Amino acid sequence: MVTVRHFLLSAICLFPILALAQGDTSYLKSLYDRSLDFDESKKDSICYYASYIEKESLKLSFYKGAVLSLRLKGLCQEFQTDYEKAIDFYLQSLEEARRIKEIAYEISALSDLAIAYSAIHRPLEAKKFYLQCAQLAAQTREISTVVTSLNNLGVIYSQLEQYDSALIFLNDALLTGEAAGGQIDPSSTYNNIGNAYFKKKLFIEALRYFKRNYGQHKRDTLNGGPLWTDHINLADTYTELRRFDSATFHAAKALQWAVALGSKSKEADSYSMLARLNERIGNYSKAYKYLTQWYALDTAMVNENTQKSIAGLQERFYAKERNAQNKLLMERIEKEKYRNQSMKLLTLALGIIGILIAIAFMIKRTANRRLLIKNKLINKQNERLAELNQEKNSLISIVSHDLGTPFAAIHVWGQILETNAGNMSAEQQKAIQRIIQAGHHGQQLIKRILDVEKSELGNYSLQLEQFDLVILVESIIESFKPAAAAKQINLHFQTSGTPIMVLSDKQLVQRMLENLISNAIKFSIHERSVWITILDEEKQVQINIRDEGMGIIREELPLLFSKYAKLSTQPTAGEPSTGLGLSIVKRIADEIDANILCESEKGKGSLFSIILKK
Repeated sequence: MVTVRHFLLSAICLFPILALAQGDTSYLKSLYDRSLDFDESKKDSICYYASYIEKESLKLSFYKGAVLSLRLKGLCQEFQTDYEKAIDFYLQSLEEARRIKEIAYEISALSDLAIAYSAIHRPLEAKKFYLQCAQLAAQTREISTVVTSLNNLGVIYSQLEQYDSALIFLNDALLTGEAAGGQIDPSSTYNNIGNAYFKKKLFIEALRYFKRNYGQHKRDTLNGGPLWTDHINLADTYTELRRFDSATFHAAKALQWAVALGSKSKEADSYSMLARLNERIGNYSKAYKYLTQWYALDTAMVNENTQKSIAGLQERFYAKERNAQNKLLMERIEKEKYRNQSMKLLTLALGIIGILIAIAFMIKRTANRRLLIKNKLINKQNERLAELNQEKNSLISIVSHDLGTPFAAIHVWGQILETNAGNMSAEQQKAIQRIIQAGHHGQQLIKRILDVEKSELGNYSLQLEQFDLVILVESIIESFKPAAAAKQINLHFQTSGTPIMVLSDKQLVQRMLENLISNAIKFSIHERSVWITILDEEKQVQINIRDEGMGIIREELPLLFSKYAKLSTQPTAGEPSTGLGLSIVKRIADEIDANILCESEKGKGSLFSIILKK
């Protein structure tokens, strides 16, 4: 999530207000509120006002002064990308907020800590703080606080690649904000939902939310921060959709806004976007130039020593809390000691309890340390398993490729023998035909194994385009007419007669249809029919392929789309069947966000349906 702090009022304008307000502390709170709206270009002003609030609060005995100044100090360090110092100040701010029992400032400190940990790529720590924020927000019942907490949880679940969970929180945030009757600006929620859909590779859905924000900000914004975010998101999405002209326009606009805002981090992100875009276009010289500019500006990396220092700061904070609790306990014991002599036994009991607690805490820390070691071993084992799996896939590819050569040779030599079969006996000619069939079958089997075991779809980059589904289906049917004629099977095509345009990967849709039509012919009896029908609906297109074949028994339907599934139904003319075709169809359907359905009954044929979104 992009956090933008706007600079709403210049520092020069604040001093007349301060001079008029020296009699009370409200001007300090006002100064704090305005400082939160500063962006990173005003970090020096934030540092100055943090010290100013600290000094003035001591003079006026303002009990909130410490928590306000500590938070601003943390923000100042965060804008300077010194996350070690920033987290230290945020932890002190959290401790002070709890001491003065101010839930609103406790929520702010927890949120600041979550943002900082997220920035240094420690999303699990960030998630812990965001969950505490959400619990406190629920207690306050303040709509804006609840919406912010839900948004933050959505963002962190996206960082953890748990996109469905992220969308649940973000949609809750949207509904909660809408219930407030327009009091909550939905821009951040729209942006976060768009990011979740983008990471799920649902780019059309992501584009819808990003364009909604862009249209609103073009009309209303007085600051370039929101527009920069909109342009960078739109550039990224249009790049994935291969709409490079639109992507180039928005990437250039993002860079212009970053320079105008004087934000080095935004400028670095803009160069990174331009590098990715030019790489996808194939302009590698420009991509290298932008990548070099990004590397020179990027300051978001936190080294290992800083990570260790931050972990130490957090541990010292928790230790300080425990020490404070232990100190309070000992004070109470001292007071009770002087009440009467009989309370000595209670004091001793409390001391024993404290020792037991300390022992239990040490045991728990030891167990946690052992668990951490086990987790590291498990991670190493998982990495090794991934390497072995890659080696296995490579071996399958090599073996399959090498096996293809002798099978191809068998096929070729069989055809050569076939051309000279005139002088051979009928039995010899029949043997040659079997050799040719066996060679062809072996080649097809290897091709199908490669299709599945090499995870072809996992490495395939979707090529989305608008195409006429009617023309595609007609061309596929035309290619299968010889195979159907060999079994005297009639192919019937039914459609409205008008073009039906869909946005999908044409090659993958063709593969699905070829598999299903091939199966319909393969499992149909001679002199029967196969019907291919296209139903054009408002938001989707349904392609039905119905045959009069052998059908599938009810018990085997759940296994239909499993890899290497062997069903009782067999091809009617002895055609080869490996059980891979339908598993490939199912994987393609998942890849292009389509649905594949089957209705079948033994002896009554089968109906396969593909549902594509427009």
